[in-house]
Amino acid sequence: MRRQHTLTDSPYGTLTLVATDGVLSGLYLPQHRHRPAEETFGERDDRPFGPALDQLAAYFAGDLTTFDLPLHQAGTPFQRTVWDALVRIPYGETHSYGQLAAALGNPGASRAVGLANGRNPISIVVPCHRVVGANGSLTGYAGGVGTKKALLAFERGRAGATGVPGSGALGEDTLFALS
Repeated sequence: MRRQHTLTDSPYGTLTLVATDGVLSGLYLPQHRHRPAEETFGERDDRPFGPALDQLAAYFAGDLTTFDLPLHQAGTPFQRTVWDALVRIPYGETHSYGQLAAALGNPGASRAVGLANGRNPISIVVPCHRVVGANGSLTGYAGGVGTKKALLAFERGRAGATGVPGSGALGEDTLFALS
């Protein structure tokens, strides 16, 4: 198993991208709570990251709403199920932990969904920032609640500008609080 990494600037600070055997396996924000030790990232090599860097640039420019990248998601079967569900939350929308648990067929598992969500190793591309508390509150985020708030406001703003509907757990009152 070969691991490589690269760094790229973003509106939210320098992102660390990690590849396992040439496939994106990590995207960490600067203050990522569950960030692995640097020595596990492998050598610095930009080559495996061309498509990921291009798509991130398009996302931050507001031109991309869905990533199309192969991913290497190392986690438990339950975590991978949650992470797979995250990519189905539409751009500009949010779901609560309870909604996500219900969508997975286990409505009582909102706490387990929250724990799996917090362990997502591929931030932004696997949009764990789109999951909020039952009342629309911005509960924790591995990259920091301020970053979560900024990502949601960015997507909401772009979704409104491009005509993409924004619905989900956040109502208009909560959206106002994000601005």
